Amino acid sequence: MVSYAFIAFQKNEETRCIVEAIVDDNPGAIVNEQPAMVKVDVPNKLVIKRETVEEKMGRDFDLQELQLHLITISGHLDETDDEFTLSWAN
Repeated sequence: MVSYAFIAFQKNEETRCIVEAIVDDNPGAIVNEQPAMVKVDVPNKLVIKRETVEEKMGRDFDLQELQLHLITISGHLDETDDEFTLSWAN
């Protein structure tokens, strides 16, 4: 049985770049856009890479900035300066 890790953000220009980065780095990502939020589900493990977000935004990005746009997460969180990872053990 597959468990989905997910993250939901307020919908704005910065989160558009973050979601694009998530989709690029996570095959199988499912994006669900709502009027005021965007939710991304990924089977088992969702990784947000600082480097990919920086490429999409065209500027330096500190992963702590995710907190400004975050609504909710699901999964076990592991956070470094370079990656924000949500996962479920199989």
